[in-house]
Amino acid sequence: MISLGSLFGPSSPPLVGLDISTSSVRLVELADAGKGELRLERYASEPLARGVVVDGNIENIEAVSDAVLRVWKKSGTRIKHVALGMPPAAVITKKIILPAGLAEDQLEVQVESEASQYIPFALDEVSLDFDVIGMAANAPDDMEVMLAAARREKVEDRVAIAEAAGLAATVMDIESYAARAALERVIAGPAGMPKDRVHALFQIGAQATHVSVLQNGETIYEREQPFGGIQLTQDIVRSYGLSFEEAEARKRAGDLPDNWRTDLLPPFLENAALEVTRAIQFFFTSTPYTRIDQIWLAGGCAMLPGLIDIIAGRTRIPTALVTPFQGMQMGPAVREQQLRNEAPGYLVACGLALRRFG
Repeated sequence: MISLGSLFGPSSPPLVGLDISTSSVRLVELADAGKGELRLERYASEPLARGVVVDGNIENIEAVSDAVLRVWKKSGTRIKHVALGMPPAAVITKKIILPAGLAEDQLEVQVESEASQYIPFALDEVSLDFDVIGMAANAPDDMEVMLAAARREKVEDRVAIAEAAGLAATVMDIESYAARAALERVIAGPAGMPKDRVHALFQIGAQATHVSVLQNGETIYEREQPFGGIQLTQDIVRSYGLSFEEAEARKRAGDLPDNWRTDLLPPFLENAALEVTRAIQFFFTSTPYTRIDQIWLAGGCAMLPGLIDIIAGRTRIPTALVTPFQGMQMGPAVREQQLRNEAPGYLVACGLALRRFG
């Protein structure tokens, strides 16, 4: 079996989380602070030029690896083992039922046999991984196994990026799984995971918004919508005659003419609220669920002023930013003021960094 890269297995610490998105590369290093607490040691980001990563596909390995090397140096970390993420659309996951008590080699044979039924590619073109979830409900002789498969070339692209930057890809995760792990830690807090509450996570990226709905630690719904911050950047380009790269940089820094908050931002916020409302309606109409208790916002656009208020007002659901480092100690290299302005964009990187702890 060609492994997907310890997708489900334990990590080999120490490692750092490395999130490669459409618009940037983000790195997070976490450490064990003792007594069940974590410490954020370092974090950093580097922008990516437009077209370098498109729809999760690496179009320019050299440009991305250069950005990875820059972000690794900027962070100040010395750890060279990294956990990387795969876009959810690039990974096929399927929960299957197999006889309990199979030996490891028998389990691999069974998984490959099952995989051939669900994967629309030849098995020699994919990387596979699996995890035994536990005993199947109402079937004491069977067990539930999570199967994951991705085109081998997409996995190898990310491994090549790490290697070109002098790093070692130790863990390959799914970005939505990493985001869920980081969010669940925040939701649970010191009191533990609240029972039966329904949480909707909206990760608003550059080109797409990924929606995940969670209950009791399980993902009960996922969807991706073609809406992202690139639309606001394009509005800035058209209005002020800037290059795309300059518009993106000035948007991140808040260095724009005063009228952008009155002329450009409100229409984008309205569209964002409409996309969130539509996603919630799709969730209600395609599942048995009739409520969402909490909306969480993450991604590079989550910090836009007014976004929380307009979404909460349109949906009438409590809405908040995800601060993935909530409850963690801060290392001496962390600039807390800057972190407060950037934290929601580090949700996936934080979830990947959590793989250090198994």
